[in-house]
Amino acid sequence: MFRVFSASALLSLVLLAFPQPLRADGAQDFVTANIISTLYHEFGHALINITDAPVLGQEEDAADILSVVLLDAFWEEDAAQSITALTALSFELAAQENEDPAYWDVHGLDMQRYYNQVCLFYGADPETRAELAQDFELPEERAASCVDEFNLAADSWAAVLEPLETQKPSKSIQFNGETSSEIGALLADEIHELNSSYHLPKSIAVKLESCGEENAFYDPETTAITICTEYVDFLQRQAIANDL
Repeated sequence: MFRVFSASALLSLVLLAFPQPLRADGAQDFVTANIISTLYHEFGHALINITDAPVLGQEEDAADILSVVLLDAFWEEDAAQSITALTALSFELAAQENEDPAYWDVHGLDMQRYYNQVCLFYGADPETRAELAQDFELPEERAASCVDEFNLAADSWAAVLEPLETQKPSKSIQFNGETSSEIGALLADEIHELNSSYHLPKSIAVKLESCGEENAFYDPETTAITICTEYVDFLQRQAIANDL
């Protein structure tokens, strides 16, 4: 099932939520794209938790992979490329900002996440996405393995996703937040699409709220995904600082 949004339509989803200085197309798309990718990433953590899916390697890598798999599956080509490119750009900017990489962290290094994002997305449709891979300077030696990497990733996640597929819209994912804000409306729309595709064995909540840190996370004890408003603010500042 493909989402019928163009890259320009991403802008209209969040335009009213932000102050005038941020109302440049690139900045708006940057914020929106990274919220979507982050939601899919945290959804990956939720699925691993509630389905007891086996994870070989770091769970953070598996969640990053699901984000790309869902972007490829749910969105039409122009929008999927835009979201992927802007998510990769966020990793690149983070790498530039972090002078002292946290080698001990459970997340991969920012530039590793950058190249993994581009490689997996390119590998899903190399003929259509060759220009994107070139624009993001994916090395030829890595590009040669990207089709196999994506196929392995998609097959691995299919073992989790296919038993959850539904023809009848589900309500197993609930949004706990105000839809009067554009980010809230965006999250509610994404949750509707996920519920239209999957029925989960255990309900999960998605919350948009202040939590005192620039973060987004899944809590297995409450089976809740939280998108912190401070994280949204961080994306806004990152976009402004880099003249997007």
